[in-house]
Amino acid sequence: MPYDIDAVRAQFPALRWGSAFFDGPGGTQTPLPVIEAITDALAQPLSNRGPVTPGERNAEALVSGAREALADLLGAHPSGIVLGRSATQLTYDFSRTLAETWSPGDEVVVTRLDHDSNIRPWVQAAARAGVTVRWADFDPATGELTADAVRGVLSERTRLVAVTAASNLIGTRPPVAEIASSAHEAGALLYVDGVHYAAHSLVDIDALGADFFVCSPYKFLGPHMGVLASRSDLLETLRPDKLLPATDAVPERFELGTLPYEFLAGARAAVDFLAGLGPGSAGGRRERLASSYAALNRHEDGVRRRIEDGLAALDGVTLHARAADRTPTQLLTLDGRSTVDACHHLARGGISAPSGSFYALEASRRLGLGDHGGLRVGLAPYTSADDADRLLGALADFLTQ
Repeated sequence: MPYDIDAVRAQFPALRWGSAFFDGPGGTQTPLPVIEAITDALAQPLSNRGPVTPGERNAEALVSGAREALADLLGAHPSGIVLGRSATQLTYDFSRTLAETWSPGDEVVVTRLDHDSNIRPWVQAAARAGVTVRWADFDPATGELTADAVRGVLSERTRLVAVTAASNLIGTRPPVAEIASSAHEAGALLYVDGVHYAAHSLVDIDALGADFFVCSPYKFLGPHMGVLASRSDLLETLRPDKLLPATDAVPERFELGTLPYEFLAGARAAVDFLAGLGPGSAGGRRERLASSYAALNRHEDGVRRRIEDGLAALDGVTLHARAADRTPTQLLTLDGRSTVDACHHLARGGISAPSGSFYALEASRRLGLGDHGGLRVGLAPYTSADDADRLLGALADFLTQ
């Protein structure tokens, strides 16, 4: 059964504005079931979690429901799901906590391919702890970050390796499982930024070898919040700062303050929406997610090829997403033309495709694009072939002006 793009698009109120959205890597539009779940949560009795009043029980159910759904999405156990405000906030929190276990002379590894949220927290924590930072580089000609590049900067003093599962700038999917194996052989933990990856790939933290995996539901049709997946036994070994009356149970010991219950309802609904994109309704949620991601991948790959073939036929366009394994995300520059001007031209035609480096400063600089980056074209479950043709026509128009 083919991917029913028309049925999918009918679930997104934002599409009624007539815009074509290629800004999914920065945040997706929201489907009706997610909007309704958030509204319903706020319309019911709601208070701090507990077993007594309806409001307490509703809050408890929203938290447990979100943990179960996100665990299914990430191939994790609910007891290892930590909920937070954003992936950046969670990474900062865990960098400070993990740094308490480091000693001067220890080393951490970061990569030039990563979003700054998986670089700067570790660099700053290392500086405070007197720890050395080692950099793993990627090949700007191919966009590839190899396991050998990471192995080359590992040592017996490496305590942590931070790596992206997919570049938010050029889509590269590094061989995370192979990197994990090398990191673990060196005695290091692996912290994986999966914010861009989870929007396009079914996550299995065990198969990836991730000790910590962080992502953001608003990149896969949900609300603005962050999620970290780990093993509960590993979380038990970490002692974050917390308020004295707050629970010390895992995973709650890492969740500071009252959780955004309505957003947790939205996150669960987003996972259920994703699970319904596939051709079948049989099996548990994890099985349905696998079917959905397979269908979504086929659809997005087709639209991506349509766009990249069209871009390749335009004079003066350079494509920077070249890795063999990559998400449907393209970064392009235009000979002698400003990608900011191109972004504004597209916006006047109802097409959202932003220009910038998108917090992937190190990657943008390594590509020779400085801090300005390029025009990013990213796909989402609602992107259609007609959207692709609109984009290509508008870019061709811009280049002839």
